[in-house]
Amino acid sequence: MKKTVFVLSALALLTACNQEAKDAPKPAPASVQATLVPENPPTDKWVGKWMGVEGLFLTITKDDAIGRGHYILTMRYGLDADASGTFKGEAAEDGIAFTRPDGPQLLRAGDGEDTGLKWLADKKDCLVVASGEGYCRQ
Repeated sequence: MKKTVFVLSALALLTACNQEAKDAPKPAPASVQATLVPENPPTDKWVGKWMGVEGLFLTITKDDAIGRGHYILTMRYGLDADASGTFKGEAAEDGIAFTRPDGPQLLRAGDGEDTGLKWLADKKDCLVVASGEGYCRQ
């Protein structure tokens, strides 16, 4: 039994030593990023403060440290004490994709009707995460 364990251990060690070291993939150069993200993504127009209901809010700023199409979203998205935070977002085909504790989300353009909130129903310029969660320009 000890002999079998020794032989298997030796084989595992030899196999590991025989592997070539692989370099970590390098990020795409800025010139490639420039071809993938438009110079002025449509989501850049969303930068600024947006108001929800009952003290909920969303503030979007550009994350220039990362590059075009990247954003920092500071939000209070619920009435519970832990339903607020700052999240990194990235321009997607239909809006800004981001992840918060309740999972991956997509912030998309809409109007007050799309928010599903009667207090915002008459607004025209809004951003919606889901029905019942929306933020509009004042």
